[in-house]
Amino acid sequence: MPTQTNRFEVQTQGNNHVLNITDAVAQAVDRAGLTSGIATVFVVGSTAGISTTEYEPGLADHDLADAFEGIAPEDGTYVHEQTWHDDNGHSHVRATLLGPSITVPVVDGRLTLGTWQQIILIDFDTRPRRREIIVQTLGEAQS
Repeated sequence: MPTQTNRFEVQTQGNNHVLNITDAVAQAVDRAGLTSGIATVFVVGSTAGISTTEYEPGLADHDLADAFEGIAPEDGTYVHEQTWHDDNGHSHVRATLLGPSITVPVVDGRLTLGTWQQIILIDFDTRPRRREIIVQTLGEAQS
């Protein structure tokens, strides 16, 4: 099966906004007709990242933000901000540490995620954004 590429957009609030994008990724895999293979999920931009987690309010709305604040504090000193005269140096550092993509195996046409595991996007930027997500699949298609 040739590589298939699907795209979708999400609106974020910025400032550590966590979005569960699992259903949209599963729909992209379904559109591709993939039965067995891999799906790579990638966010375009340098101030957001993709990962997996148990998507629940305590973790999504508080714990992750607190953890990233401890690693790259918003009020820290960033040469990026001095260079570009902006306010999102911490956003770039956080996104770099999380990474822009993940690859998920697809088995029997389904993403192989654990019972409580969802695919998430975290937008670290300091303002709301429209984010483009690319889902690229490779593997065997339905006959």
